[in-house]
Amino acid sequence: MNIIDKVMELFVHYGHRIYFGEAVTQREHALQAATLAEENKGSASLITAALLHDIGHIINISESPAAESLYADTADDLHEEIGYRWLSVHYGPEVSDPVRLHVPAKRYLCAIDEDYIKLLSKTSVRSLHGQGGPMTSGEIKAFESEIFATDAIAVRRWDDEAKDPNRKTPDLLHFRIYLDAAFNESAC
Repeated sequence: MNIIDKVMELFVHYGHRIYFGEAVTQREHALQAATLAEENKGSASLITAALLHDIGHIINISESPAAESLYADTADDLHEEIGYRWLSVHYGPEVSDPVRLHVPAKRYLCAIDEDYIKLLSKTSVRSLHGQGGPMTSGEIKAFESEIFATDAIAVRRWDDEAKDPNRKTPDLLHFRIYLDAAFNESAC
């Protein structure tokens, strides 16, 4: 099975689960983030990163159903690292690095913008503490030196907005063209 079929399968089998304390499912959250990336004229790679930014949660649940209840208790499941490792086998850093960096981007934004935390959902605020809280000045400099820091911040902001139970989006098949294009760009 190729990576794109595997992504589709994971969303079909596990995407219907509630997105950890939010009013949307994993699939709805991913589709909303990808829709926001598309509306903001993101590249195929950036739209793919937005769609798959939380794939690590789904991989965790697919491998161990107990992972869902563990994360519900605000433990950090390192989903960004799991998603990064899984994606980086098939996609280039244009996709995998924004996935890896979307949690640090939340920590970064909390450190540089005192109003940003007010935009976060209660679940995101709770998870922030398990993820290390706002960055230190040294962490800020390290984050800013990342090649894909700007893309990660964009994914993070779409992530924050992608929790509306009433938002309409295209279905998963609509985004397959971006998954294919990003995969083909990575293969070059």
